[in-house]
Amino acid sequence: MLADDQHYEGTSVQVHEDFPASKSQLHQTPHLAKLASQGMTFSAAYSPSSVCSPTRLSLQTGRNPAALGMTRAGPSLRESAGQMFVGAESRREILDDEITLGEVLQSAGYATAHFGKWHLGGGGPERHGYDVSDGDLGNEHAAKFAGDNPVDIVGMTERAVAFMQSQQLAKKPFFIQMSYHALHCPENASAKNKTKFAESGRKNGRRGLNAAITADLDDGVGALMQAVDGLGLAQTTYLIYMSDNGGSGGGRQLIRGSKGSVLEGGIRVPLVVAGPEIPAGSYASQRVVGYDFFPTICQLAGVDISAMEQLEGGDLRGILRGGDGPVKRADEFLVFHFPHYQATPPQSAIFLGDYKWIYDYQSKSGQLFHIAADMGEARDLSKSLPELAEKLQLQLDDYLTRVAAKMPQINPSYDPENVPAVPRGGGRLRLRRREKGEERRVKREG
Repeated sequence: MLADDQHYEGTSVQVHEDFPASKSQLHQTPHLAKLASQGMTFSAAYSPSSVCSPTRLSLQTGRNPAALGMTRAGPSLRESAGQMFVGAESRREILDDEITLGEVLQSAGYATAHFGKWHLGGGGPERHGYDVSDGDLGNEHAAKFAGDNPVDIVGMTERAVAFMQSQQLAKKPFFIQMSYHALHCPENASAKNKTKFAESGRKNGRRGLNAAITADLDDGVGALMQAVDGLGLAQTTYLIYMSDNGGSGGGRQLIRGSKGSVLEGGIRVPLVVAGPEIPAGSYASQRVVGYDFFPTICQLAGVDISAMEQLEGGDLRGILRGGDGPVKRADEFLVFHFPHYQATPPQSAIFLGDYKWIYDYQSKSGQLFHIAADMGEARDLSKSLPELAEKLQLQLDDYLTRVAAKMPQINPSYDPENVPAVPRGGGRLRLRRREKGEERRVKREG
C-alpha cells in the first residue's frame, strides 16, 4: 500500500518510539494505527527518492534511482529557467528489459495485480509483470474521482478485494500493489470527512483538506484489512504501508525539508508492516529504504534471486522477526541523489551509520549531521569532523561514478546578476525574476 506525498509526521501513528511529536495532531488514521498495533513501525524508513516516479521504478526493480537513471518525476529545468545548473537528464519510463518484482513473483506462481497510479509509462503494469491492473495511470487520474469514491480509493479497494477473492477460490498465492492517488487532489475528499474536520475546528484551508483525504485513504486501508481478515488470510498475508516520498510544504515538528529535497522531510516516510512472525506493536530503529522490499518480498515468497546481481536492497526478514542487526546490502551506505531544482538546488546525500552528509552542487559545499541525535538537521558537524565529511564525499562520488549517475550540468546561459529564487515545496515549480523592470513568471512541471 503506497501513499502519495505523505509526510513522515502525516498520520496518527507515533512513527518514532521516542518522540510523541512524530504522531500528527491533525491527521486521523485509526486503521493505520490498528495495523501498527498488529505489526511493526519503522522509525527510520526512507523512500528511494524525494519524488514519486523514481521511487516507483526503484520499488519495481530493487535498485537506487541514481543507478536507474530516473531521478525526476517531470521535466527538469532548462537553460531558460536561469539557474546555475541545468537539471540532470532523467529518463521517463520503465524499460522492457528491466526485471520487475511483479515478473519475478509471476514466475514463481503468484497472481499479481497493480491498482492505482503507475506513472512509469512503458506500456503500463500488465506489460511488466502484472496480470491485472488499472493501466498506465498518472496524477491526472486522481481528479476524475470525487463524491463517494474520492480519488478512486473505494474503487481500488473493491477491485483488490475481488482479486483476493478470486485467488482464494483458485488456491493461488497473490501479490497486490495498491498505488493510491491520495494525497493528490485533497479537494476531492469525501463530504463526510470534509465535514468531520470542519466540525472539529480544523477547517483550515489546504491542511484541512489534506487531513480529510488522509482520512479517506485510511478508510481504504481499513477496508482492505477487514477483507483480509474476513477471507481468513491474516495468518498468511503481509501488509506493507509506506509513502512514495515526503510531503510538500515542510514545517513539521521533528524534521525539516519537503518533497523534492534530500533533507529528512523529503525522503523519511511512514512505514508499517504486519504479518506472520512480526511482533505486534513493535518498533524497528534500523535505517531501511524502499528498495529493500524487492529482496525481502522475494525471500518471503521463497523465490531464488541469487542470480540478480544488480539488486541494491537488503533482506529485512531478520528485522521483521524482531532482530536488531543491521540490514546487509551490497554497499554499507545509502545514497539519495536529486540532481534537480525543486525544493532546493541540486543535492545528493549519503548515510553511513548514523551520519548523513548532504552535498549541494550549486554552493559546492556540504553539511554533516548526526541524524540519530539531530533528526531536524540543525547542527552541522562538518567543521568539527572534517575527516568524516571528506570520507563521505569520496564515497558519494565513487558510488555516483560507479553507477554512471546523471549529474546536473552548468547552464551556459547563467547570469549571476539575474538569478531567480528557488521556491520551497514540490509539485509545480514557479520561478520569478525581474528583467528590464518587469516581472516575468517561468513555470516548469515538477
